[in-house]
Amino acid sequence: MAKIALKVDVDTLRGTKEGVPNLARTLERFGLKATFLFSLGPDHTGWALKRVFRPGFLKKVSRTSVVEHYGIKTLLYGVLLPGPDIGKKAAAEMRAIDQAGHETGIHTWDHVAWQDAVRTQDAQWTKSMMQKSWDRFVAIFGHAPVTYGAAGWQMNSAAFEQLDQWGINYSSDGRAEPNLIPYRLELPSGKAKHVQYPTTLPTFDELIGIDGADEFGAVKKLLEITQSNPNDQVFTLHAELEGQKLLPAFEQLLAGWLNQGHDLVTMGELHKSWEATKQLDKIAVLPLTWGEIPNRSGELIIQNN
Repeated sequence: MAKIALKVDVDTLRGTKEGVPNLARTLERFGLKATFLFSLGPDHTGWALKRVFRPGFLKKVSRTSVVEHYGIKTLLYGVLLPGPDIGKKAAAEMRAIDQAGHETGIHTWDHVAWQDAVRTQDAQWTKSMMQKSWDRFVAIFGHAPVTYGAAGWQMNSAAFEQLDQWGINYSSDGRAEPNLIPYRLELPSGKAKHVQYPTTLPTFDELIGIDGADEFGAVKKLLEITQSNPNDQVFTLHAELEGQKLLPAFEQLLAGWLNQGHDLVTMGELHKSWEATKQLDKIAVLPLTWGEIPNRSGELIIQNN
């Protein structure tokens, strides 16, 4: 059957200190490894409250119970409470993941600032934010990151060019249909060197509350998509969701995928499998494209086939 890459986005201090260890224990029980992408600077989750005016945002948060999953304290960071430095306060939890043999990479420096602003920011701002995340990652782990995954599936051309300058070979910064087709981006500087493996499966928060589905209904929908599906997939989960309140549902999902015969892998293992078949020599070069996907507010990067 197909490979399904497990990509864990870690957005907050609470997600790093609580959700990440929970996920590590679960993955260990299943004998699995995943790719953990860390937010390395300040936790300004409270800044996201300004998205209340974005079309579809209130509908989304009402479906996924943001207060329950993130906690009141986290939602006040950057508003009534100072934003804690995640990389300084949760370095031990991050290193534990690396030492356990999971793949580790960069998610962002400041999650909310990046997600809400990067699309319209210039190269100087972009590269400054990215360099902060690179420097902090190396300080924590003692080695360079091997991969990257954009916060909120938001990037700009300068950010993609920075990935090439860093020597990143594969990244997951956008979304696509449930049929993985890796590609390279056409940038102002030319064809990107790194390969994009977009998230292909819907996330839990995009499925919960749709047609009355709870988290176990979301599991059922995901298993329906992957049943008898011969295509590789990338699944993005969040330490704040599947690592906490949704952990039992995530465990059910892992068991279901294994029962379907899928190979659950890291992003690096997925990349190696495509390298081994030499298919990366033939992949398409596509323009940077923005669009909407069901049950998520705002535009994000999508694959334009």
